[in-house]
Amino acid sequence: MKNKYNFLFLLLAVLIFFSGNSKNVFAQLSVIPKPISIEQTSEYYVIKPETIIYIHDEEWRNDAEFFRNYLNSYYGLNPTILFSPNLVESDINLYTSRDKMNVDDYYKLDVSKNGIFILGKGGGTLYGLQTLIQLLPPEKNKNLKVPGVKIVDYPKFKWRGMHLDVCRHFFQKEFIKRYIDFIAMYKMNTFHWHLTDDQGWRIEIKKYPKLTEVGAWRKGTIVSYKGRDEKTFDTIPYGGFYTQEDVKEIVEYATLRHVTIVPEIEMPGHSLAALASYPEYSCTGGPFEVEREWGVFEDVFCPTEKTFGFLEDVLTEVMELFPSQYIHIGGDECPKDRWKKCEYCQELMKKEGLKDENELQSYFTKRIEKFLDSKGRKLVGWDEILEGGIAPNATIMSWRGVQGGIDASHQGHDVVMTPGAYCYFDHYQADPLNEPKAIGGYTTVEKVYSFNPVPEELNKDEKLHILGAQGNVWTEYIATTEKVEYMVFPRIAALAEVLWTPIILKNYDDFRARLLKHFKLLDFLHINYSHSIYELKTKMIPLDSKDGISFEIKSDFNEKGIYYTKDGSEPSDKSINYTSPLIIKKSEKIKAGYFENRKQIGNTIEKIFNINKATGKNVTLNIPPNEKYSFGGPFTVVDGVTGQLPWVGKEWLGFEGTDFDAVVDLGSVQKFSKVIVDLLDAQISWIYLPKSIEIFISDDGINFTSLKKFGAEEIIKQKRAITFELGNQSASYVKVVAGNYGKIPAGMPGAGENAWLFVDEISIE
Repeated sequence: MKNKYNFLFLLLAVLIFFSGNSKNVFAQLSVIPKPISIEQTSEYYVIKPETIIYIHDEEWRNDAEFFRNYLNSYYGLNPTILFSPNLVESDINLYTSRDKMNVDDYYKLDVSKNGIFILGKGGGTLYGLQTLIQLLPPEKNKNLKVPGVKIVDYPKFKWRGMHLDVCRHFFQKEFIKRYIDFIAMYKMNTFHWHLTDDQGWRIEIKKYPKLTEVGAWRKGTIVSYKGRDEKTFDTIPYGGFYTQEDVKEIVEYATLRHVTIVPEIEMPGHSLAALASYPEYSCTGGPFEVEREWGVFEDVFCPTEKTFGFLEDVLTEVMELFPSQYIHIGGDECPKDRWKKCEYCQELMKKEGLKDENELQSYFTKRIEKFLDSKGRKLVGWDEILEGGIAPNATIMSWRGVQGGIDASHQGHDVVMTPGAYCYFDHYQADPLNEPKAIGGYTTVEKVYSFNPVPEELNKDEKLHILGAQGNVWTEYIATTEKVEYMVFPRIAALAEVLWTPIILKNYDDFRARLLKHFKLLDFLHINYSHSIYELKTKMIPLDSKDGISFEIKSDFNEKGIYYTKDGSEPSDKSINYTSPLIIKKSEKIKAGYFENRKQIGNTIEKIFNINKATGKNVTLNIPPNEKYSFGGPFTVVDGVTGQLPWVGKEWLGFEGTDFDAVVDLGSVQKFSKVIVDLLDAQISWIYLPKSIEIFISDDGINFTSLKKFGAEEIIKQKRAITFELGNQSASYVKVVAGNYGKIPAGMPGAGENAWLFVDEISIE
């Protein structure tokens, strides 16, 4: 069946690709995700108050009621729904697919002057209606003019999902339904509901009432985290949970929208809310509190028979509530410190022949998977469950990049791709100076759209194991429903097209044109979305003379609409019009904005340049940065701009578990007395200051002499701009070596993982 699916998919995609004018039609109609095939006609149909929705199979009654409710809510129309065994040559007809096309969620939409006809299979009828909704005018009107179209459409991937963490911050039942509507709106079909974590247990389990009596409430929440021990908390009790009746109602709501809810019950780590309720399932016996801050914590479930009994009881009630084939058990970021010191755990390892604690986690996961298998369900977990040996039938959710998904596919396991660089919607999507606080990172709409869930490293059979992908919304810094919407939109639209539309039909310029028109629908639906797509793009470029840098500003729209200032004032359409890259040879501040019809669109961007002897010079990195944080390459550390806070990935070089070792070629012998190295301390993101940093000089670039070295104490004292006062020096080359913090210790964010070292500007004065 998969081979047949792929053949039909490829054949139709190729045919459409070579049909000449599809791009303009898509942009004009602004349908997202882009359909496989679309033809616009000169006809149109008008939906009126007297329009009837005919269903030709009771299977489509729920979809008809969904559409009627939509028309009633947003347009004040309330059409009648009637059953008819035969097609009616007018009005709106929903009928069952009799086509030979054997593809799930397939639909045809035909709009003519006579009526609207939607043929669907599976969720296809609803998806046809979702497309129809995007064709309606985004303004209240009693007579809705629908353009004539002929559309044939079906999805590329089986798993098209969105995730939401309700543990760090809790959202009421009505918003969960609205979130499900967002998912269905873009023809996505999976809601990954993250229900338990250290900061709160959010689902009622009747056999264990303390999980919500105790575990659903924390005594306060972290307010600021500046690194090390600089933490402040409020004392406002915070919490909430969903009753089993709430869950049943939400599951039913999702089912009617062809959305499957995959619940996540975290284990063996991220379990402090559960252990605060029932400390007997820990290694130490507690006592514990529901965690008030974010991060990774050393107390986890102890793999005793009592614990497995408890978890099986919990999962039994969860499975009674959720019909999903998949049950997510987390498995990520599980510190092993308690297990290493636990006599029971060590004896269990000997008994089971387990060589280390990673294999003990694998044993834990396999026990849970065996139980889920016995109930006819499938286990899915984050990619850490690969470590120590993957459970036989587990599905992997690859979040630490794509390698976990590649490894799982090689081993014959199904995979859902969700790498942070593309799919984490808690990252910044524009310049942090103009954005609400986020956890870090930098994931733009364009970056999301560029994602391909199927790695080229996989062979033909292994590629079939990629079920699809999902966007993740972790809520450490997302406390309100308005901010959830802001962080999700419009990135969800970009991901939806990644998961629905064949690569051969994807084009970012075309998508962007449709998205700009689609914003009118988001306004009509009162969805709070980001305008980051308008943000100007900047780039620092070395000059051939190596004296200063070239500063380039670009817009995805009209380059002539860029205006800038050099005096610190806000730009206006009366400021300097940008026409070519700016040559920066002295320290100054540039502010720029994009204008249309004399009105600024989007935010002002700001760059503060600090020109010094290192700026624009050649840099050699003896150890490469991690590819996720290598934007701009070595030039990033001498581009004249200090990485701003809050941090984003594009302004820093990141080294995961490795040192920073860079040589700046000054071009000739230069006199200087000071070297400043800009470092980032963001432990909540697993970014730690180095354990040491040392400055060397050389005249030939081969033989280096050490000038000064700082240890951890001095680095912590200075915190960020680590300044070396060196007296009068002269050299042609300056070398900076920073020693990575190493393995993160217990009790710190990211415990047990390799620390990240982030470096930006090297200044030589």
